[in-house]
Amino acid sequence: MNVVLAVKQYVSKMIEESGPGMKVLLMDKETTSIVSMVYTQSEILQKEVYLFERIDSANRETMKHLKAICFLRPTRINVEMLMRELRRPKYGQFFIYFSNVISKTDVRDLAESDEHEVVSEVQEFYGDFIAVSPHVFSFNLTGCYEGWNWNFPALGRCTDGLTAVLLSLKKCPMIRYQSSSDMAKRLAASVKHVITREYELFDFRRTEVPPLLLILERSSDPVTPLLNQWTYQAMVHELLGIYNNRIDLSRVPGISRDLREVVLSADTDPFYANNMYLNFGEIGCNIKNLMEDFQKKKPKRQQKLESISDMKAFVENYPQFKKMSGAVTKHVTVVGELSRLVAERNLMAVSEVEQELACQSSHSRALQNVKRLLEDPRVTELDAACLVMLYALRYEKHQEKSLAPLLESMAQRQVPDTYRQLVSGIVEFGGVKVRGDDLVTPKDAVEFTKQFFKGFKGVENVYTQHQPRLHDTLEQLMKGRLRTSDYPFLGHTVLRDRPQDVVVFVIGGITYEEAQTVYTLNRTNPGTRIVLGGSTLHNAHSFLEELVSGGFHKRGRDKFEDMGRSTRR
Repeated sequence: MNVVLAVKQYVSKMIEESGPGMKVLLMDKETTSIVSMVYTQSEILQKEVYLFERIDSANRETMKHLKAICFLRPTRINVEMLMRELRRPKYGQFFIYFSNVISKTDVRDLAESDEHEVVSEVQEFYGDFIAVSPHVFSFNLTGCYEGWNWNFPALGRCTDGLTAVLLSLKKCPMIRYQSSSDMAKRLAASVKHVITREYELFDFRRTEVPPLLLILERSSDPVTPLLNQWTYQAMVHELLGIYNNRIDLSRVPGISRDLREVVLSADTDPFYANNMYLNFGEIGCNIKNLMEDFQKKKPKRQQKLESISDMKAFVENYPQFKKMSGAVTKHVTVVGELSRLVAERNLMAVSEVEQELACQSSHSRALQNVKRLLEDPRVTELDAACLVMLYALRYEKHQEKSLAPLLESMAQRQVPDTYRQLVSGIVEFGGVKVRGDDLVTPKDAVEFTKQFFKGFKGVENVYTQHQPRLHDTLEQLMKGRLRTSDYPFLGHTVLRDRPQDVVVFVIGGITYEEAQTVYTLNRTNPGTRIVLGGSTLHNAHSFLEELVSGGFHKRGRDKFEDMGRSTRR
């Protein structure tokens, strides 16, 4: 149950099957991302692949001495481009691999186009997804929603991607889905249809306990994507954004040219692999220890490293250190920028109130805290919007809820209308009527405690007590207590035993906090293997954009305008 290894083995097999000699890897936009997530360019160069090209590139040179390894999604557009390529081939031989099931009609069209008989191989290798880490995959797909219905192309892409994940892991699962979501039920039926149609592909060795595919939808937990994060990987994505393991640092004040874009990959970066799930304070301590170890080897006098700014100054004053320790330089830069943003946006105060909204139930205190932060000029429009949305979700049914003054404060701050309309829109999307329960249980309120991390100046008061709803769902599943009324099986068969291999997919996207939840559950439950996937990996900004693309801000517009009229009266 390792999605990175599955894709890596596919790529290795493609290259091996083409035999010795110089090769070009011909890909489309999506497969380029798929390959780049599991192999670095230098690793592939060692396998005699000396050129990387896009099939949609118009200016490719003719190089008959090269073998072409084509790794493409089986879309009609790609097939037509490949047909044109085969009629006027630029390379000596073609080894063609599709990332998913291809129709017989498309295969016939390709065969008819191979007039020069340059095609040596045509196969299906099911690497049709982005392998983010061994237990996490994504499709980099936004815009799943058209209101409460599927965007039809997105349904097709999710069906293709999910069946590819199952085929790559060699699993023919039983399927459960979130009963409150018609979209989840429709995707479950779509995947089942493909499994039935391609039954020969899914004819794997039977296990004593069948694997399980659990399909969820983002409306079951709208809170998690709204929260600021304090573990390294999740925090980087929230504040800087991670796309295919790359982070854009070009907007960082005074950034050097070679650090404008950096790569964070657990496969190639041991420090990142060891620290990606640690809290911000621990990361600061670990970087400090790493640099102090290096300092001990230097003949010059020791320097004290009391804060992140001290470390940045240390790196800038030692050019040879940059050369010898590029990875450390990268992480000092990233952590330094995170620290700057935390101070600039007053995120410790914002996060404390967010956690109280997510985990406590004192209405008057919550309302006053949100009002106070809305008046703070350091709080960004995005953070202000998320605070009010969390309040609206948490106190949706409270008798004394007071949204109108908060919306008025947002208007005075000139928060965009779209965000203000989403305050009502997110309640339509993931309110009690949709979720079917409250956000906080009495147990949550009793167990609420502040996690106070020390050990590094400037990095204190980090709050991480929130747990995604996914944690409870998976715990109930592993105990055999997940209610079939809430998560029914597709079809008439019911799994009586506790599942051992579980693939979870969330329509509307997942978060790195949920990825960490699955990582922890896998470590603490050796008998269970869980893989988590989503249409995309969200931070707060991308989640709100997802809701806007689905039209949920329009659904909240009437309520928003009614509140505005009542406030003016």
